[in-house]
Amino acid sequence: MTQPVLIQTTSESSWQEILAGTIKNTEDLCRQLKLERDALPANHPLLKNFPVRVPAPFLSRMETGNPYDPLLLQVFPGTAEADNVSGFNLDPLEESSANPLPGILHKYKGRALLLVTSSCAVHCRYCFRRHFPYADNQPGRQHWKKSLVYIANDTSLSEIIFSGGDSLTLPDAYLGWFIDELSRIDHVKRIRFHTRLPVMIPQRITDSLCTLLANPRFRTILVLHSNHPREFDIEVDEACRKLKNAGVLLLNQSVLLKGINDSPKTLAALSERLFTAGVMPYYLHLLDRVTGAAHFEVNEKEASGLMKELQAVLPGYLVPKLVREIPGESAKTLAM
Repeated sequence: MTQPVLIQTTSESSWQEILAGTIKNTEDLCRQLKLERDALPANHPLLKNFPVRVPAPFLSRMETGNPYDPLLLQVFPGTAEADNVSGFNLDPLEESSANPLPGILHKYKGRALLLVTSSCAVHCRYCFRRHFPYADNQPGRQHWKKSLVYIANDTSLSEIIFSGGDSLTLPDAYLGWFIDELSRIDHVKRIRFHTRLPVMIPQRITDSLCTLLANPRFRTILVLHSNHPREFDIEVDEACRKLKNAGVLLLNQSVLLKGINDSPKTLAALSERLFTAGVMPYYLHLLDRVTGAAHFEVNEKEASGLMKELQAVLPGYLVPKLVREIPGESAKTLAM
């Protein structure tokens, strides 16, 4: 029987220390998990541009000796990434056309994204922004003022979404500066964070961060990106509890991934596990067709069948919406 890998982190380990100690190559990842399996060579362009990143808390939930562990498969750079598959491209959501200023994406009415960092705690191999031109979208603080002026001048923007990268990789002081600046713009009513940090490094959810997010000026939403029930443990539960106690609305969106969560049993278990942690299922995304991720794709017909099976075993409030993002559309497109 395989066992979870044992990684030494303590309650005293700061989230910054854990982030700095992230595994950054396939060799170390395989050694920790006692695995031998084919991977992209270290000098492959796909790895140079989007290297391995796996933090210790997430690694600790993987099974040693199991090359098909569903958590491992999300982060392992297999040779299938190098396949050139028709219909997959570097910018599947055409975000370059919704990038009016460095650091801002404005795709939908009423809300805009701030790309506050290019950094992530983990590099998910299906990430639709794995080829995004972050070098052109990381302005300094003075240039961020232009982005804030853009938001202030568009009175239709009631919600600002902190994105990246993963915005919670930023220190509290930096996040606080953005929140303070946004608080001066009267028409911004909500702030939303899309993040994997509470799952990847639950130590990130500190008392000081919760105080920051409890700002009474805004209604704050945090959307976890979790794909499998085994991503949760008692430390993740505690992080979610702290966020809820701070008044943060917790939602989850998943990506439907072949070989990882493409079964009604796994999806049902994920919804139940989310609810136990105080998180509501929100979206189940069909894969964005980004170069290097074709091996993860589940077709829409199969996905619709999975959803019907899911609806048969879960109450409606635990069934996420199956969606696809189509470039140029005014909202996410329901897939069933």
